[in-house]
Amino acid sequence: EVQLVTSGGGSVQSGGSLRLSCRLSKYIYDTYCLGWFRQVPGKEREGVAAIDSAGLPVYADSVKGRFSISLDNAEKTVFLEMTNLKPEDTAMYYCAAEGPICVVTIWEDHYNFWGQGTRVTVSS
Repeated sequence: EVQLVTSGGGSVQSGGSLRLSCRLSKYIYDTYCLGWFRQVPGKEREGVAAIDSAGLPVYADSVKGRFSISLDNAEKTVFLEMTNLKPEDTAMYYCAAEGPICVVTIWEDHYNFWGQGTRVTVSS
């Protein structure tokens, strides 16, 4: 069964940086899409960024210019580099995957495989 292992969350002050990683394992195809989503209690899950196995990225407007998504295709690992973090970035961050046929999108309904989540806390 496909697995997603997420790591890298933590607590930082406003303006700080964090790097999240998510490794896709037990996945037999070479094409896939990986996305990052976040959720705070009482709110709907929000798409943050996504990338496909060709390296094409997409971002939510709220994180453009601050977050960067990248991919290590050999390891099927996606990274989310978060800089200039703000208190409103505080959330549980989830990694999701879809494939082998997929569209690089931050629409969560497109993804069938989800990781366990990692918490990011940004203090002011």
